[in-house]
Amino acid sequence: MVDSPHAAYCFFQDIEPRSPLSAVFERDYLLYAVKGALNITIDKQSWLLPPSFAAWIPANTAFIVDIAKPVTSCSVLIRPQFCTNFPEQPSVFQMSELACGMIQHCKRWGAEDVHPPEAEVFFLALLNLCADLVDISVDVRRPYSHEPSIQKALQISEDRLEEALKAADVAKAANLSERTMQRRFSDSLGMTWSQALSRLRMIKAIELLSDTSLSIIQVAGYCGFASLSAFNRAFLSFADTTPSEFRKRLQGY
Repeated sequence: MVDSPHAAYCFFQDIEPRSPLSAVFERDYLLYAVKGALNITIDKQSWLLPPSFAAWIPANTAFIVDIAKPVTSCSVLIRPQFCTNFPEQPSVFQMSELACGMIQHCKRWGAEDVHPPEAEVFFLALLNLCADLVDISVDVRRPYSHEPSIQKALQISEDRLEEALKAADVAKAANLSERTMQRRFSDSLGMTWSQALSRLRMIKAIELLSDTSLSIIQVAGYCGFASLSAFNRAFLSFADTTPSEFRKRLQGY
């Protein structure tokens, strides 16, 4: 990390795929990918960050970042205590259209660039906006296992969310018996395969709902729901709000 005199600065860079990398910064970190997606793991908890999500990582928090495909990072590194409205623990949250536009506006203000007087005020406004988004965000931690066979089953399930998946099909693709897979899901994740699949579908739905070019029924279809009513019920149970209300809430920021 560059030693910068600025209270906040933007890290805008194209990053090629690479093996998982451990990192810890002395600054608070607003991690955002404007293009592509990356995985982060913090204290055995895992999240996928497509452009509709961002992560708040407090200073001196160790994390692992995994980039499987090219990513364009548009993140902000912040001097601790510059913005005090964020929680003390790491958080992943849904980005609004306004927040996405604002963070991309910051790309001209890097660590070694000369910042105009308004830059610091703009950074603080962006950070306060994101802190508000954390408050209304839905928990999008992904089911994650260190057991390779279960992680493979999770990846197969995630790759086929649009399908009417059956446990037996996933178990076969993961080279497991259905009974063994179900037992390992329970032992490793504390949930059934069906519960893990439902969670993956809801996380995908939250990602897609930030894209206002998609109708709610299109989002439902991409997440494997044959009817809008079934999607609405599942989303309400997961997020304590309807898909339409969730989208309106994001647009309000």
